[in-house]
Order: sequence, then C-alpha cells, then structure tokens
Amino acid sequence: MSAETENDGPSQIVACAIARDIEAFDLLIEDMETEFGENWGALTFETAASALTSDIGAGLKYITVAVDKEDEQDLTPVANVIRTAQEQGIKIVLVPHELDTVALHQLMRMGSDDFAPYPLPEGALHDAIERISKVPEPVAAPPAAALPADTSRSGIVLPVYGLAGGTGATTFAANLAWELQKLGEKEGKKVCILDFNFQYGAVSTYLDVPRTEAVFEFLSDAAAADADGLKQAMASYKDRLDVLSAPNDALPLEFVEPDGIDNIIQQAKSSYDFVIIDVPQPLVSWSEVVLEAAHLYFAFLELDMRSAQNCLRFVRTLKAEDLPYEKVQFALNRAPKFTDMSGKTRVKRMAESLEIEFRYQLPDGGKPVANAGDEGVPLAELAAKNPLRKEILKIANTISDLVQDTKE
Repeated sequence: MSAETENDGPSQIVACAIARDIEAFDLLIEDMETEFGENWGALTFETAASALTSDIGAGLKYITVAVDKEDEQDLTPVANVIRTAQEQGIKIVLVPHELDTVALHQLMRMGSDDFAPYPLPEGALHDAIERISKVPEPVAAPPAAALPADTSRSGIVLPVYGLAGGTGATTFAANLAWELQKLGEKEGKKVCILDFNFQYGAVSTYLDVPRTEAVFEFLSDAAAADADGLKQAMASYKDRLDVLSAPNDALPLEFVEPDGIDNIIQQAKSSYDFVIIDVPQPLVSWSEVVLEAAHLYFAFLELDMRSAQNCLRFVRTLKAEDLPYEKVQFALNRAPKFTDMSGKTRVKRMAESLEIEFRYQLPDGGKPVANAGDEGVPLAELAAKNPLRKEILKIANTISDLVQDTKE
C-alpha cells in the first residue's frame, strides 16, 4: 500500500476519511496517516458527495465512512456518499461506532466493500485495505460446491443450547452433526451445522474449516438469501459435512434480524435432512424463532449452581412467554459415573428442584475431548472409543431411527 501511494506522488490524494465530525475518530486519523502518509484527506458528509464527483474524486481509490450514534437519526447523507463512491468506482470501508443493529444492517446493505469497527483494532484498517485492493483471480470452472442447491428436502432442525459457558454444547453439536452425517451417508442423507454465535462461535475451530468473507456477506442480507446463497457461504469438513461458520469478525448477535434467522433455517431445511444449530447463550430477539423451528431443542447444563440458576431463569422465560417448552430436551454433561451414588443423588435433587427431566446424561470424556477440539476433528476420528463419543453416537442413532419411523 505504501509503495502505491509513493508512486502516486506526494500531492496525489488517493484516500479520504468521511465523517460528520472526523475529530471524533482520532484513532481513524492515526491509521489513515499510517496507511497513506500525506496522500489522504478528510471530508464531511455534506461536502463529500459533490467532492467525489469533482477533480478531487478523480484520483481517489479508497474512502473510509465513519458513522456513530448521532448519525442514526438520518442516514440519508451517508447513503448519498456510499452511492456516489460506488458510481465513481471508489472502494469503501465502513467504520461504525456504537451503532444499533438496525442502522448497521442498513449501512452494510448500501454496499460497503469492507467493515472495520471503531475503535479500530490494531491493523484492522490495513487489513481491510489489503482485502479490497486484491485483484480478483480469473474465475475457474465452478467446483461441485457451486452447483445449484438441492431444495427437495425437508430437514429436521436440532438446535443445541448451552445454559452456561463451558457446558459442552458446541462440542456436542459438532460431534452430533458428524455422527448423523456418517449414519446417513449410505441413504444419501445430508447434514449441515449452523453456527449462530456470530461473536465467538467455535464450530469452525472444532471442525477445522475456514472462516470466509462469504459468511459476512451472506449474513448481511440473510432475509433475502436463497438456498444457493447459503451453500456458497458454507465451508465443508472433509467434503462431507457442510458448516456455516461464524464470521471472521465479532458481530452483534442481533446483526441478523429474526426474519433473516428464519430464512436461513428455512433454506437449510430445504437443502438438508438434518440441520444442527449451535445457539449462543444470550437470549436475543430471534431466540424464539430458533425454538419455534426446532423439532428437538437440546439444552445443556452441568451439575453446578450457575447451571441450575440459569436453567431456572430459562424455564421461567419459556413458560411466561408461552413458548413450546415441550421441545426442550435437557442434557446433563459430565454426569456422575454409574458407581457415584452421591453424584446420582445430587442429579436427582437438581432435577426435582428445577422440575425438569434429564433426557440425556453424558459422561466426562476427559482430555481427548479437548484434544479433539484443538486439532479440529470429531471424537469419532480421534478417540472412537471415548465414552462421550459413544453416548453421542447413541443419541444420533436414536434421532435417525425416530426420523425413519416417522417417515414409514
């Protein structure tokens, strides 16, 4: 980038920072100076639209559009700047600061080329400029994954929800998806797993698949996406299990609105026989959408006070909102061994006090579970005889049998 600005000469302005008040974005000013030296300028929204079509805009290659909460009341000036820059072929990096989800969603749909949240993490602006500066490679013949999606299916939706951090929900979701994929391959069954933790989702880590920019682009307009768009945003584990990973950057959980979440689930159901969803712990505006769409809803907890308290709140919320509580299947992870009578008594007391039934009790898989996660492989590939893997396989078999019996 620096070599490019040097070739353009010291008087050539190649970049511009645009904001209502650029002084409010001091870190952006510092990054612009680092990235472009003296070859950049600053404009307000009121002056930018006309400036971009003048001689000033003729040499511009990049603009950063910085927006904060005061701009939310009227995004028209921002939209005019983005539209004008697009018409002039200028690359756009959006720099939002403390925007609500709706405003951020509107801005992304206007057509920014990249996104760098403010305060800017170290190197974020440089990385964004690098990404949008790359010349697209020639398009080769489309791989199998680019073929039109098969939308003739009617998938079973199985969300997995951790009532507290570290209860093993993501581990279970990733391994259940893999076991169902293996069980159904002979019959041509297709399985996918959707990571709805848009901030810190770990499904891509546990299954060693890349996080791509395509995920962010897909989520930015999820309500209008089709099955082909979902398939293009997917990565694949061993070309057998499709994974919608969390995006590269941490996004607000409500970055995707309820209608977008509903559309993602519907498109996944039409293309897959089993749809596993890794659900984040916080309850958000679209949590109800996931529960309503579920055939079975796995809720994970452990034998400790924080899980018990969170479970109590969760159950009260479902009943107060008259949500389909009957879909919830409570699963106790790291359950006591068969010979641990004291532990068994604690489990019984916990279930009675919470007025729930533990449909599943999963054993502690020990270090192999953490090792499998670190290496990005399912337990079936690393420790097939692990007790946790055996229990997940039993659950997968039960689900597969239930679906088969229903169809018959």
